[in-house]
Amino acid sequence: MTDFATRRRMMVDTQVRPSDVTEFPIIDAMLSVPREAFVPSDRIEAAYASEHVDLGEGRVLLDPRVFAKILDALNLTNADLVLDIGAGYGYSSAVIAHIAEAVVALEEDESLVDEAQALLTEHHADNVVLQPGALTEGAAEHGPYDAIVIEGGVEVLPEGLEAQLKDGGRIAVISMENALGTVKIGHKLDGHINWRFAFNGTAPVIQGFEKKAEFAL
Repeated sequence: MTDFATRRRMMVDTQVRPSDVTEFPIIDAMLSVPREAFVPSDRIEAAYASEHVDLGEGRVLLDPRVFAKILDALNLTNADLVLDIGAGYGYSSAVIAHIAEAVVALEEDESLVDEAQALLTEHHADNVVLQPGALTEGAAEHGPYDAIVIEGGVEVLPEGLEAQLKDGGRIAVISMENALGTVKIGHKLDGHINWRFAFNGTAPVIQGFEKKAEFAL
């Protein structure tokens, strides 16, 4: 029988801590949430690998290093309301729920929504609200947010998401250009987002967050 608790500790000790993520709330959250419970049944053995876990339809569960470093760069606090865009089976939201005051988990795939709700309930993520809806539209009805996380690659940030971020809030994106990716943190000040480089990281671009094809005559 697989000892997932040991794998979880190894993930933190070999992937998270060596990536300069040492803040106790992040470490504690990633040790507490069973990652293997939030992946497809045929991908359980890959849950703690140092790679993205395929969720189907071009969606992934971000690899532990990238996810942890995003949380670290966002500098989340226990007073934050966080919008988690592309929550999948709910792992990212469950982890963030250990750190923040409350999380709105946005998911558009109907096949994932019911499973995510059941898993979040089972694992006592009581401060997470699961919101079905288009990822590109966000969840303005619950905002504005102190922080926004997008669980996948972004070529273009859809219009309207910036407006859902509080002034003084932060947003994390994995900015993709061809096969190259950089994680950027945006800080909103006086209604405008100022971006800064955080670290290198890649992920498949989420549908709706890609550049539109340009046709030349």
